[in-house]
Amino acid sequence: MNKTLQKALLVGAAFAALPVVAFAQDTTAAEAAADVVEAAAPTFDEIGPYIMTTLLFLIGGFLVMWMAAGFAMLEAGLVRSKNVTTQLTKNVALFAIAGIMYWLIGYGIMYPGDDWTITGYLGNLWSPASLEPVGLAAADADLGYASVASDFFFQLMFCATTASIVSGTLAERVKLWPFLAFTVVLTGILYPIEASWQWGGGWLSEMGFYDFAGSTLVHAAGGFAALAGALVLGPRIGRYKDGKSFPMPGSNLALATLGTFILWLGWFGFNGGSQLAAGTVGDITDVGRIFANTNMAASAGAVTALVLTQLMYGKVDLTMVLNGALAGLVSITAGPLDPSLFGALLIGAVGGGIAVVVVPMLDKMKIDDVVGAIPVHLVAGFWGTMIVPWNSADTSYVTQFVGFASIGIFMFVVSLVVWMILKATVGIRVSEEAEINGLDMHELGMEAYPEFSKG
Repeated sequence: MNKTLQKALLVGAAFAALPVVAFAQDTTAAEAAADVVEAAAPTFDEIGPYIMTTLLFLIGGFLVMWMAAGFAMLEAGLVRSKNVTTQLTKNVALFAIAGIMYWLIGYGIMYPGDDWTITGYLGNLWSPASLEPVGLAAADADLGYASVASDFFFQLMFCATTASIVSGTLAERVKLWPFLAFTVVLTGILYPIEASWQWGGGWLSEMGFYDFAGSTLVHAAGGFAALAGALVLGPRIGRYKDGKSFPMPGSNLALATLGTFILWLGWFGFNGGSQLAAGTVGDITDVGRIFANTNMAASAGAVTALVLTQLMYGKVDLTMVLNGALAGLVSITAGPLDPSLFGALLIGAVGGGIAVVVVPMLDKMKIDDVVGAIPVHLVAGFWGTMIVPWNSADTSYVTQFVGFASIGIFMFVVSLVVWMILKATVGIRVSEEAEINGLDMHELGMEAYPEFSKG
């Protein structure tokens, strides 16, 4: 008999010789200990909402992050080929800068809790975001909401979206590094301050202002920052001459269309995740309702732009149709939960009309907006914010106007000051030669389509 088998038999004999009463005592003690652990551990009813809301933030967050790709593709398609690489670089860089600045100071300013620097108006100026410890036990978690990490990630995506709006308007003539310097200020300070007034429990929230997912706080805010930049920067060379506007067609409408569909998809996370809860039947049903209304508004915006451009110009304009869909999405974002599907259709349709009508108005004022971000995000954002009381009984038109005007004035004035400081110090516009030859070679020394330029 080998030694391994002998040891096994000896161990078995030893266990067989133990008194039965000892096993009974051990079993009773183990059951008692298990009962204590079970009594102390949270039940699924307690941890379920926490888990589901955290999951909603994570899924919604990466959908909104995918919108960064949408903005990049849309802008790359609507600028001329000589500026595509620069535009793509700006979109990647601004997203990365937002990720750092929002962690460093933005999140603390936007969500100060009880630690306001000026109560209701200015959050904590230095409170870098921190996450929960690794392997957090259920008993140690704040089960009333969601994980801090998921909330930080989700809110960061909205911050980056605001900066993306500015990028498209100022394309083809703004220097790379001054634009990125503005992005540092926008994502670290300006956006978090105005967003804290509502979503951080600030003075607009106390007043009763309503902006479910950011028609004003994200889209119009980005539009006002873009408008300020466009006024300081001026139009592109050759865009306006002798009182007439001269179109400058984009390089790749296939990319622009792809970008629009990506944005459309990402908007489900943008609006749906803003329900901020998924742990009950009511909450998750509302998320589904938000998805349906969001899609309806986009559809109505696109169809309205399709019809209007045919009537106004005799031919359909694809770029207007794309912006019509986006304007419909912006319009529904302030209140995507309460409307019926028909109500969402009407809201989106008006948004699509705005995208078509406002573009020539900007041309008459010689405001050069390369991708149409001001009509889509600022003007449609105003419409979406002001129509909320039509469906939501707890809001008022006066309160909505005060909220929009306050955020608009703050974002426009402070952005204007920052742009003027940058212009006076480092300059914000490339040289005439660089603009004519293209920013890609001047700013980066590389082109998106080198085989076409070299023959």
